[in-house]
Amino acid sequence: MTRPARKRPTRRTPLDPARRAAFDVLRAVSEQDAYANLALPAILRDRQITGRDAAFATELTYGTCRTRGLLDAVIAAAAGRPVDRIDPVLLDLLRLGSYQLLRTRVDDHAAVSTTVEQAGIEFDTARAGFVNGVLRTISRREADDWIAELAPPRVSDPVGHLAFVHAHPRWIAQAFADALGARANELSALLDSDNARPEVHLAARPGVLSAVDLAGQVGGTVGRYSPYAVYLPEGDPGALAPVRNAQALVQDEGSQLVARALTLAPLDGPDGGRWLDLCAGPGGKTALLAAIGTASGAAVTAVEPAPRRAEMVEQNTAGLSVEIVRADGRDPHLTPGFDRVLVDAPCTGLGALRRRPEARWRRQPGDVPPLAKLQRELLASAIRLTRPGGVVLYATCSPHLAETAGVVADALRKHPVTALDTRELFEPAADTGETTSVQLWPHRHGTDAMFAAAFRVTGPAIG
Repeated sequence: MTRPARKRPTRRTPLDPARRAAFDVLRAVSEQDAYANLALPAILRDRQITGRDAAFATELTYGTCRTRGLLDAVIAAAAGRPVDRIDPVLLDLLRLGSYQLLRTRVDDHAAVSTTVEQAGIEFDTARAGFVNGVLRTISRREADDWIAELAPPRVSDPVGHLAFVHAHPRWIAQAFADALGARANELSALLDSDNARPEVHLAARPGVLSAVDLAGQVGGTVGRYSPYAVYLPEGDPGALAPVRNAQALVQDEGSQLVARALTLAPLDGPDGGRWLDLCAGPGGKTALLAAIGTASGAAVTAVEPAPRRAEMVEQNTAGLSVEIVRADGRDPHLTPGFDRVLVDAPCTGLGALRRRPEARWRRQPGDVPPLAKLQRELLASAIRLTRPGGVVLYATCSPHLAETAGVVADALRKHPVTALDTRELFEPAADTGETTSVQLWPHRHGTDAMFAAAFRVTGPAIG
């Protein structure tokens, strides 16, 4: 009697190194609240993924993170169920596959088959079949067709429509539109700039290396606004000799302008060289302040409560005249009388979404009120610590009005300060705002959306 032939188990092909790296980062972001821009470089380095594979992994990772909301809407429609009813591992695989179908030139068959194979490895044939069905449904239509079906109506909800098209939560798009004010017609360009790959900016350390020399050494271009800025076209900035040797640091040009503005603000009376960075971590602006202050003999006190961030301040300011105080900036127990104080306050980070691809989906509207309260308290502390005639510069990497204009109005109402025309301190950058404050924008200036407002203290702080 002939025995029936055994059915051989299906042999699945695992993801290639680039897709596997992207998938592992997506899982780390979903499961561990990891930051994609930190997790991916570590994986690429550990697995020795370079060249075109590294570029492909980067595109898949950052692109999938940025467009998660749009992808989830398409996946839900194709699957016929909400995404919260899909296994989280399968959902990340579906996001990875659907991003390739909707936003890249990857062949449809390759996008589908590689994802289905991995689903079979992670689970079983049944769930691999589910992934296959969803992705094949998605692949039958162009991205524009899915958007036309799923996006809010352009006429009745223009902000919601643009938010969906450009893969932003609606509340963030609305916050941007509010901050743009009369120029809300720029919202589409602003949202689009959030999805573009940001250029790397370097800052040449004043008194050590000029921007011209730095640009020549790294093959970069001298910046448009900051006298220290160099734009790096490509490559790993951490591998550059000037960065390794502390002659330069990686720093967005907008952040450079913030630090420089504090040093340019006019004081009443002489500058005694007591400068304070009240929210110093991780220390980039502190380092630039201290380097600029070296020429005049100024010394910087840097306040940072978080141990790891305080260590980063220490590393970034090595060799400079900086005293690090590990304390809460709201009550750092310092002797008042500082000439210049920087308050680069903790914020939602909505102005740097292009550099943190998953952040737009991680932040929630409920994050704003407690941060705005903290910002008002930190600014009040800075004013108490500043001598009459001294200057405080308040900055956030967020254009949300509750974190910008609202905090400024509160300070002007409650404290003995007057507003300085901060726009003059940011020249040659132009088109920076209609009031005395400054708002930089990625679509206008190529920087993060930094906000800054300078105040002169007119008398002893109240309370």
